[in-house]
Amino acid sequence: MTQSHAPAADPCCFVIFGASGDLTSRLLLPALYNLAATGLLPERFAIVGVARSVHTADEFRQELLDALQAHATQDVDPQLAEWLVAHVAYVSGSVDDPETFSKLTATLEEIEPTAGTQGNRLFYLAMPPDTFEPIARHLARAGLSQEGNSGGSWRRVVVEKPFGRDLASARALNRALLEVLTEDQIYRIDHYLGKETVQNILLLRFANGLFEPIWNRNHIDHVQITVAETVNVERRGRFYDRTGALRDMVPNHLFQLLALIAMEPPARFEAERVRNAKAEALEAIRIPGEAEALANSVRGQYRAGRVHDEPVVAYRDAEHVAPSSVTETYAALRLEVDNWRWAGVPFYLRTGKALSARRTEVAIKFKQAPISMFEQTSVDHLGQNFLVLRIQPNEGITLRFNAKVPGPVLAAESVDMTFKYKDHFDVAPSTGYETLIYDCMMGDALHFQRADGVEAGWAVVQPFLDAWARDGAKGLEFYPAGSSGPEEAGFLLARDGRRWRTID
Repeated sequence: MTQSHAPAADPCCFVIFGASGDLTSRLLLPALYNLAATGLLPERFAIVGVARSVHTADEFRQELLDALQAHATQDVDPQLAEWLVAHVAYVSGSVDDPETFSKLTATLEEIEPTAGTQGNRLFYLAMPPDTFEPIARHLARAGLSQEGNSGGSWRRVVVEKPFGRDLASARALNRALLEVLTEDQIYRIDHYLGKETVQNILLLRFANGLFEPIWNRNHIDHVQITVAETVNVERRGRFYDRTGALRDMVPNHLFQLLALIAMEPPARFEAERVRNAKAEALEAIRIPGEAEALANSVRGQYRAGRVHDEPVVAYRDAEHVAPSSVTETYAALRLEVDNWRWAGVPFYLRTGKALSARRTEVAIKFKQAPISMFEQTSVDHLGQNFLVLRIQPNEGITLRFNAKVPGPVLAAESVDMTFKYKDHFDVAPSTGYETLIYDCMMGDALHFQRADGVEAGWAVVQPFLDAWARDGAKGLEFYPAGSSGPEEAGFLLARDGRRWRTID
């Protein structure tokens, strides 16, 4: 087993806008702790929290310690935790108020010389999307994000999803950010891309002569990409009812997986070359007209049911959801990539909430082998050949193929050859953010979306949004919580002579 020994990240100050929020306590802080535990966090390091809440620095440090105990992915070493929070400062204020950025400037000027961060700053926007542009503009006006006069220091801004809510808003946000930042300074983060199996897709494809020669329309029948969740909207009804499954998951999570599967091999393993290839793959997706969008999609909404024996109220009965809402909690699409590699190979995407099982996977279905040589035997059909990249839970890769059943009669049965990360590698529990935060600190943008990639994704999604909006309640299907989704989703594949893989 080969271990890679990465160097500690560059010295820097990690500024978190929205420091008192759920994202910080549940994911960012545990990720920073895990980086410190593995020696990847720099010794010369500082954290500055920015939030509306009125706290002293000591009160904020104690909040972080409490959050770490509650959400850490491993046993917490008290000494290491104390070291981490000892590097914490706090600024109270609204991101709409220029005075907040004046206070932030003063705080950075005070702590940076002592912390030895060399003026390097990573601004993490753990905030609602409507704050991205004003924060970026305030940072620029205060001179906090400018690199030209920083003595060689770098300044980077991390933006959480959703990046826009349609094509027009994504383009507007890109324009606004690029007025005050360079593309190299913007890191559009998608935590799915921090998962090991997702990162392994490139290595699987391009480091193995076994797979790449058959990764094309001549050998692949279709591709299924699934992100199934058992959770319902819980207390996020206000956000979710304005968003829906399509906006929430497809332009980011599912399209990033699609891009990694569909992209052409870059000439070299460099961030810009890989991002070029991913953007080209997304730009090659056929953009449907309204009628085609309706014909090649299914949207659903969960009704009352049970998930793992726990009762779930109907979506329309959830807190902060309109009683007559037509917001989808399930979306399924049939897409095609119009290039030589993938011509005629459909990509089926589905995602939903309150489903029977939690599963994220990419399943590549290979074309059926001819059965003619077995016509005079008892083998009357062959099982399907799948390569399944399982992202969660139980990250790993499974290859399904046909094998002879032991005995004197020639009979075939589908069998699985499975690799699981936890069985082969000593993988520390993680939040999924560790690698991405480390890459931000190192200036490696390989796993982050670029403006053109974001807009290419929204360009594909927009016709579905428009068609669904015009179709209204008429096109909305329903499914009971705890099921595999609306039955109508199966028709997308059935009319092509195919079927979904089970998610149970």
